Amino acid sequence: MTDALANLIALLDLEVLEADLFRGRSPQESRQRVFGGHVIGQALVAATRTVEGRQPHSLHAYFLRPGDPRVPIIYDVDCIRDGTSFTTRRVLARQHGRAIYSMSVSFQVPEDGLDHQMPMPDVPAPEDLPPEAERRAAQADRIPEAMRAWYLHNRAIETRPIDPPDPMAPGVLPPVRRYWVRTTAPLPADAAPALHQCVLAYASDMTLLETCLAPHAMTWYSARLQAASLDHAMWFHRPFRADDWLLFDQQTPSTSAARGFNFGNVYRRDGALVASMAQEGLIRPRKG
Repeated sequence: MTDALANLIALLDLEVLEADLFRGRSPQESRQRVFGGHVIGQALVAATRTVEGRQPHSLHAYFLRPGDPRVPIIYDVDCIRDGTSFTTRRVLARQHGRAIYSMSVSFQVPEDGLDHQMPMPDVPAPEDLPPEAERRAAQADRIPEAMRAWYLHNRAIETRPIDPPDPMAPGVLPPVRRYWVRTTAPLPADAAPALHQCVLAYASDMTLLETCLAPHAMTWYSARLQAASLDHAMWFHRPFRADDWLLFDQQTPSTSAARGFNFGNVYRRDGALVASMAQEGLIRPRKG
């Protein structure tokens, strides 16, 4: 297991303070604020630890304030309802005595029912695409020096984009971005399905918001933007492993009023649709 992945698993292993109250640490990185996927993943861990015999099938969240990476995050779980088939939890994340994130999670008892899905798009296999480290190294000299160390740092999650844009001069592109995604090493063989769901929740915030830049000839590296996740939703449809390749098929239906809306489906390699995700984010061009 890579050091970066071991650190991510440790990040998701919350400290129990008392019943339904947990503390999560922040990674020791040179960030100005906490990565949104970090909070999504930890909040889902907190909610999952208050439920037995049921798996999360959906989550809906709002980012309320930027997180402070210098201090831990406290996760307070409110056990809203335990029904016959469904369980509901609400998680409030706090720092410095103020709420920074709010999330509702619904869990369901496993059961069978009707089954259909949208087909997976026809895309190149991940093995036909260059590894992420190789792709980034080839482009590093074109990335602004202030961003270069972050661009090249080791990651817990590998992404292999299909038809990646030029990071500095992407041109106007269709409102679609697709990536193969998996952890950089296998997760523990005895890991519960909940760990794979929490890792996917973490990864779901890595690529989604940038999709709305494609029609505007922008990437995070080519434009001066004030950007932040505003809300986030996920739906879990079928079993999967986060250490097997998953296809993120992302679209941006609309960008307006300094907000970009993005939607994505997540597929296993065998074509099974395993999750869906949606996010609206602040996309505000900086003047000058």
